[in-house]
Amino acid sequence: MKNNNWWRGAVIYQIYPRSFLDTNGDGVGDLPGIVEKLDYIAGLGVDAIWISPFFKSPMADFGYDIADYRDVDPLFGTLADFDRLLAKAHSLGVKVMIDQVLSHCSVEHAWFKESRESRDNPKADWYVWADPKEDGTPPNNWMSLFGGIAWRWEPRREQYYLHNFLASQPDLNFHNPAVQQATLDNVQFWLDRGVDGLRLDAINFCFHDAQLRDNPPKPKEKRVGRGFSPDNPYAYQYHYYNNTQPENVPFLERLRGLLDRYPDAAALGEISSEDSLATTAEYVTDQRLHMGYSFELLTEDGSAAYIRATVERLETAMVEGWPCWAVSNHDVQRAVTRWGDGESSPAHAAQLVALVCSLRGSVCLYQGEELGLPEADVPYEALQDPYGKTFWPNFKGRDGCRTPMPWNDEAQAGFSNGNPWLPIPAEHRAINVAKQDADPSSVLNTVRGFLAWRRLQPALRSGSIRFLDAPEPVLAFVREAEGQRLLVAFNLSAKPVQWSAPDGMVASVLDGHGLSSATSDGRTVSLPPRGVHFALMV
Repeated sequence: MKNNNWWRGAVIYQIYPRSFLDTNGDGVGDLPGIVEKLDYIAGLGVDAIWISPFFKSPMADFGYDIADYRDVDPLFGTLADFDRLLAKAHSLGVKVMIDQVLSHCSVEHAWFKESRESRDNPKADWYVWADPKEDGTPPNNWMSLFGGIAWRWEPRREQYYLHNFLASQPDLNFHNPAVQQATLDNVQFWLDRGVDGLRLDAINFCFHDAQLRDNPPKPKEKRVGRGFSPDNPYAYQYHYYNNTQPENVPFLERLRGLLDRYPDAAALGEISSEDSLATTAEYVTDQRLHMGYSFELLTEDGSAAYIRATVERLETAMVEGWPCWAVSNHDVQRAVTRWGDGESSPAHAAQLVALVCSLRGSVCLYQGEELGLPEADVPYEALQDPYGKTFWPNFKGRDGCRTPMPWNDEAQAGFSNGNPWLPIPAEHRAINVAKQDADPSSVLNTVRGFLAWRRLQPALRSGSIRFLDAPEPVLAFVREAEGQRLLVAFNLSAKPVQWSAPDGMVASVLDGHGLSSATSDGRTVSLPPRGVHFALMV
């Protein structure tokens, strides 16, 4: 797949650099560590990597609070290290995507330091500042996703500034054209350096309601959402005014205009709104983002009915766009735990990879998914995530999915010669890379085999999708492209099931994918626990 189409059907491997490989013994992963393991990544059969933020930052939110958009934090290395990473990845045929956090930055950013000094300096209107109400309280009722009100008082200006996330992450004022241009200039810096794409963090949060209207209350029974429990006050509101504003669309078109000057570059937007699928369909078009993904498959519900309904709703809404799917990332509990019903089997881990890679669209696989890593149980005294510290014990935060990669069975799992920034659980060391690499039937080798097999199936990489009626726990659909029609079915349970394909649907079983495969007599499909069925339709 060449030029600006490489991303269609691509498998993108997400690297959380703090937890990938530490080469200098400080307990934190770094860019040289990624360089060292690029051969491993290429050997998985992925098309691209997405690297979570490695820019200069005080690390209040572990890099998602950026103090300098154009430099590498010394914790991770240098710009020269990044250039070396980029060159080696390209030599291995792997594209490189980097996180861009556009909607907010760090209080340590030079722009904010200038802006907060007065109401009349050159950067005075670069952030969302507002006067208090007559009684001194914040200008409206907006809440921070990380807990509490979304406004912080600044005595220098005698005003509040908006922070949709941590108080140390002030929101930029995208209603100011100078902010938009400066943001695009920062993006261009990395495009000129040779990156192949951008993962755009919280991209629907760039604009706020200029009138600062209150968000309306949300009924108790509807207080659900990604990454937070109903006891988080953020869930008490419909977030109609603090994000996902109409002005965001013209900005995305400006961003796409910049990207189109780099024919090989692609943008993947992270979208979390009141109706994330509708927003994804709106944002992902030929004039806006290349791909978009939401948290709709990063929820607790992993049933066949929910997966089908979610994908079908996006398919209906997205007329011309290209989706991207993920079932795990650095913000949510790992999928084998979240959807495992207390079970964490190799068959289930491999099936989850196959499932997300069989939906129409591109795919983000999170480091460790290829090993079947379960969620780590991080004790309170070892917590690093401010989100988890705030909402403990009802919500333990995101540290459990961010623990370091287990490369071998040594004390620190081959991750570091120092003390890792998060503890590495014994159950992760037991399923380390070295051990799985030597086992032909391991999750790692099963995933490698499946991804190699998937590359040869045009229907899975670029085809259409049509779901078939099937009872729980069977998820069944047809993928079709370039004259190839595949019947695909997954048994999402730990018990064997039988499923009867629709009348007249004749298909011959395909093997070579390496997963726990179904058998068929031409009509009835017998699916083993966590089994899959790939069949060529005639």
